[in-house]
This record gives sequence, C-alpha cells and structure tokens, in this order.
Amino acid sequence: MNKIKISLAEKFSEWVHKLKINDIPEEVVNKLQLVVMDSFGLMVSAKDEQYIKSLISALQETGDCTLVGHNTKVNPFNAAIINGTAIHGEDFDDTFEGTPVHVGSVMVPAMLSSAQAKNLDGKKFLKGLVVGSELICRLALVAPTAVHRQGFHPTAIFGAFGSSIGVSSLLGNSINEMSSGLGIVGSMASGIIEYLAEGTSTKRLHPGWAAGCGWQSANFAKSGFLGPRTVFEGQHGVFNSFAKNNIEPDFSHIISDLGNRWESKNLALKPYACGTMAQPFIDCAIKLKGKIENFEKIDKIIASVGEGTVHRLWEPLEEKQNPSTPYGAKFSVPYCISIGLIKGSAGLNEFTDKYLKNSDVIKLASKINYEINPKDEYPRNYTGKIKLIMKDGTVYSSSQECLRGGKRDPLSTDEVRKKFEANLIAPPGSDDTTSFVNAMHLYLRKKLSDAPIPQNSTKTMSLWEPWLEKRVGRFIT
Repeated sequence: MNKIKISLAEKFSEWVHKLKINDIPEEVVNKLQLVVMDSFGLMVSAKDEQYIKSLISALQETGDCTLVGHNTKVNPFNAAIINGTAIHGEDFDDTFEGTPVHVGSVMVPAMLSSAQAKNLDGKKFLKGLVVGSELICRLALVAPTAVHRQGFHPTAIFGAFGSSIGVSSLLGNSINEMSSGLGIVGSMASGIIEYLAEGTSTKRLHPGWAAGCGWQSANFAKSGFLGPRTVFEGQHGVFNSFAKNNIEPDFSHIISDLGNRWESKNLALKPYACGTMAQPFIDCAIKLKGKIENFEKIDKIIASVGEGTVHRLWEPLEEKQNPSTPYGAKFSVPYCISIGLIKGSAGLNEFTDKYLKNSDVIKLASKINYEINPKDEYPRNYTGKIKLIMKDGTVYSSSQECLRGGKRDPLSTDEVRKKFEANLIAPPGSDDTTSFVNAMHLYLRKKLSDAPIPQNSTKTMSLWEPWLEKRVGRFIT
C-alpha cells in the first residue's frame, strides 16, 4: 500500500490553522449565533430532568466551567458532557440534512467549557465553533446513511472530530497537533443506536461525550501524544470502521472548496421536539387537523417513506405505535403523526407521560402504518406524505416537500427567539427571583433576544450579572 503523503486530517488542519476570523462569511456567523441561542435555551429547559441530575451526581470533579442553569462549576470534560447532554436531551436541537447530525449540542458545550477553562476570548470561541461545525457537516456528507445503517449514531462519531478540531483551534495547536488530535479522538468516538429498542437515555449522552472527548484529544495532542493522521481514509479509519461498506465514501466532501463552500450555513433549527426525519410528517398531520371532526371515523393512515428511515422510525411497528417511553415517542412516526393531528403541535409538552398515556393518541397511532416510496429523496431531502382514509371511504392527503427549519425553508430569527424564550422554563417573576438559576434565565434573554429585565428582578441581576458577564457573556454576544 502506498503511503499517503498528506492525509485528509492534515489538509483540513492546515486550513483551520490558516483561517482568520474575517474569512468567515457573515451568513455562517449568523446561523451559528442562532444555534448558540437555541442551545442555551435547551440547556436551561433540561436542567431539572432526571438524566441531567444523574450526570451531575456522577460527575462531581470541580473546576472553573459553568453548568448552564445550575449554580455549579465543574472541570471542562464534565461540563462538556453535561451541557451537551442537556442540549440534545429532548431532541429539539439543530440538525443537518444529508446524514442527520446535531452540531450545537457538541460544539457549543465544547467551546464554552474550553474557553472558560483557558480564559479565552469570544473570537477564539467563534473560530473553534465554526471549524468544528464545518467538519461535522462535511463528514456527514461523505457516506450518507452508512453510519446509521452500521448501527452507530453519526452525531456521536462525527461530533467527536468536530469537537477535537474546534478545541485544538481554540488552544492554538499546531497543524500536526490538530491532525494528531483528530487521530486520537477516532479511538474515543463511540455511540450505538440500541437506545431505539426501549427509548433509553444513551442517545442523549452522545453529543456531550463527543464534546468531552474533543477536549481530551486536543489536550493529549498538545502534550505530544500521537494519533493516526489517516483517521478518515485509512484502511482501519472511521469510515471503514463505523460505516456500512456497501456505501462508497466520497472523501472529497471533507476538503473540497474549503473556505468557499460552507456546509454549516445549512444547519437546520427544529420546530418540533423529536427526531429529524419525523418532522415533515408532523407538518403533514397539522395540515389535515382542521379537516377531521371525529378521529374515531379514521380507518387508517398510510405514510409514504424512504427505505432508509424505516429501521429507526418504524420498527418494530408495535413499539412505534405504542412507545414505551416519552423519549421513544420522539422516534416514532406513528406517535408524531397522531400527536400532530390531535394537538396540532409537537413541542416539549407533547412528548411527556401525559400524552403517552392518552388513549386517544395511542389509539390513533395504532392505525398508522407505512409504505416504502422508492422515489423518496431521503437522505438528500427530508419530505413527508400521508394519506388519511376515513371509514366512509373519503381520502385526505397532505405532503411536506422539505424539512421546515432546514435550508429550503429556514426558521426566521424571530421564530428561533420565540423558541428560545419558550425553553426558558422559569420565567421572570417566579417565586424564587433571587436565585442564580433565574438570573441565568434573565441574563440569557437579555443577551440573546434583547428582552428587557423586569423591574422586580433588578436585585437578582445586580447580584449575579457581573459573574455571568465574566463567565458566560463574552462567548455568546
């Protein structure tokens, strides 16, 4: 075998090393600012969830890094894990079309904890965020669907590389150190999709773990530890290890047109709190909601789907029609269609025990099945199409031609801000107006959506704003 003179990891690292802040297009910066806003809201919204409490209990090593929504500081590795898990915990975070990967839940906590640990400025935070996000998106295009089909979560695998290069950039690593960091993190990347079987919480952990591994690998490399520079294209590299070999990888996506073509500007911000490919079917259901007066008169609903989505969103069908957990419901198209028809919405509240135990929702979900459409555009485009057949023979149909919130139909800045504010679940004026947590909510609203500070909360802000400005503010403006 001929030895590779310059590997893909080295070429990408060279681009990162040379990239200047002024070289980053405004549209990329604007998109990633929305991702940061979205991510902070999601960290706060998940702060009281049991899976976050369990991680905080387990990862107690102290440090200088903020856990957003908590009056607690931990070391950078633990902060990245916990904050990343909080962002991705309810599957309401950003995604990418092609192979769905979640970027904000990896890159935002990785950059925040690293910048805080090293007391670095917002420009370094931004550059690290940009280059890591770009690498994750480009890796997702190399062999679409192949990682999922092999049984791994693409965010868990590709996210680790994005975090590593982002942290390396932030730390000022050399080209060789950046490349070595990528090689090292290839042996840390992990995350299987068996969570689908019973709706357990391991998927929630994947982006946080990837973020933390990026911190570790970049620091290992900076200290002189070596990793394989052929981690992407090598005989035992990531795509020969984590991807189905019947889908030929196109490695040109990693380095082609760097600095001119920016994939990270195409990141999608989700309108619904569930799996990416289920979202267009919710839009289909909501479009038909006004036409159905009595759900008992529905005989069956057939969804037209891409073959590549079936193993995650439709099988086993009995489980998908009656999910075991609220988290499992997020990856059930039958449940998502049912909740869209009945509620006309699919936010955080719709994926709770309240609706999972609602007999009307589950009864309707049991009537929903699928047929494979060989012309479906997945994974190039995420679409939805459903046919609702009434008992009297009447047929209603609806379709969604793209992912709402994605590159063809992006959410407006105002829509993202409204989602952000809705996710800050302890509103100003609540009983505990002097708490740190409420101060964090108020501060994030002020910084990210220009919301004024209520008069009755000035005491809270005078107490905590200087600390928040020092620890958090310079990274999110």
